[in-house]
Amino acid sequence: MESKAYPHIGETLYSETLPNGLRLRVIPKRGFRSAYAAFATNYGGCHRRFTVDGRRAETPAGVAHYLEHKMFDLPEGDNAVDLLTANGADPNAFTSDSITCYYFECTEHFEENLRLLLHFVSTPYFTEETVQKERGIISQEIQGSEDSPYSAVYENLLRQLYAAHPIRDRVLGTVESIARITAETLYDCHRVFYAPCNMCLCVEGDVDPEEIAHIAREELPQEQGSVPTADFGEAESPLPLERLHREQMDVSAPQFLIGAKLAPAPAGEDALRQRLVSALSLRLLLGASSDFYNRLYAQGLLNRDFDAEIEFGAGVATLLIGGESEDPLAVLRALEEELARVNREGLDKARFERAKRASFGARLRGLEDFESVCLSLAEGIFQGFCALDATELLQSVSCEECEAFLRQLSPERLAISIIEPRRT
Repeated sequence: MESKAYPHIGETLYSETLPNGLRLRVIPKRGFRSAYAAFATNYGGCHRRFTVDGRRAETPAGVAHYLEHKMFDLPEGDNAVDLLTANGADPNAFTSDSITCYYFECTEHFEENLRLLLHFVSTPYFTEETVQKERGIISQEIQGSEDSPYSAVYENLLRQLYAAHPIRDRVLGTVESIARITAETLYDCHRVFYAPCNMCLCVEGDVDPEEIAHIAREELPQEQGSVPTADFGEAESPLPLERLHREQMDVSAPQFLIGAKLAPAPAGEDALRQRLVSALSLRLLLGASSDFYNRLYAQGLLNRDFDAEIEFGAGVATLLIGGESEDPLAVLRALEEELARVNREGLDKARFERAKRASFGARLRGLEDFESVCLSLAEGIFQGFCALDATELLQSVSCEECEAFLRQLSPERLAISIIEPRRT
């Protein structure tokens, strides 16, 4: 295995691509009791149209999430969650727009649990009867999300921003779309997207990197398979379809999300740099120590739930700024005014340097979270960068780059989604 030392953060990363195409990343942490493993596939809710081996395919919304649910069933009749839990592990999984990840954390029996993780994720077992039973469970999950104001404000915003990209559709799918999912659908998508060449394994803890690689070689299929090519549709206009959307639900105070669609950087170091620049820019403009946040907090327009981030994945980058406010449109107007001021005057250089130091400190503290590190490594693998390079790359980010990023956020590119209390 190749190793790379990161002396400025006190870490060493071991990397290897196995003969079957699996990308492996291991960070040994000597003396730590806990260990964490994330086994991820470059397959999420947006991967509905794709090409593999020259063949085009289109699947219903919700297949990636449905497949995640069913992967825990083993041919022997056991459930992988039960087996891992009985062996001292804390397992779980998630499906996002861009990836599906299976993971666990434990303080003992790590190698046994890792073998089980790799075994059940690479061993599909479905019947029409079990698929039909799961359909009812997922339908209830979909119906529950429809009653959630937090889901509604987010999903409405995505439909305001995007005209055709599959990010418009729920990762869960709809009751109608999942009715078209069969055992054959799940087997076909597992064969395409769960090929080792489309996956990665990231591990952190008091482990031996060579032993992790040995276990992966033993437990996973030897065939490399073919990497599928996703089709997310034509490039979108930078302008939203609808700037303002209101909906009434059972909430005590209005919930809002302000958003914009941005052009994602190409895969590689540029993609990592874009993440660093955007995060630092939002910290400067809207963070807890910013003039904007403190002024609107003092006016009672914002509370501690206010947050701002960029979601990257599935070929898009989406700005999300939101929380709770008695007057969301006043927040939007204040944001537009603050962006115009920065465009005229630029960012304060002293504040920029303080924000960069704070961001560096936050990233150092984040290295103590094994889950965050492993998931960041997995995301980076699929986007062509190494997440551990972030702390060093951050040092080269300039104030001018942040100013250029914020200049993109012109008023005509911003949309706002609002969930209001029902009128009585």
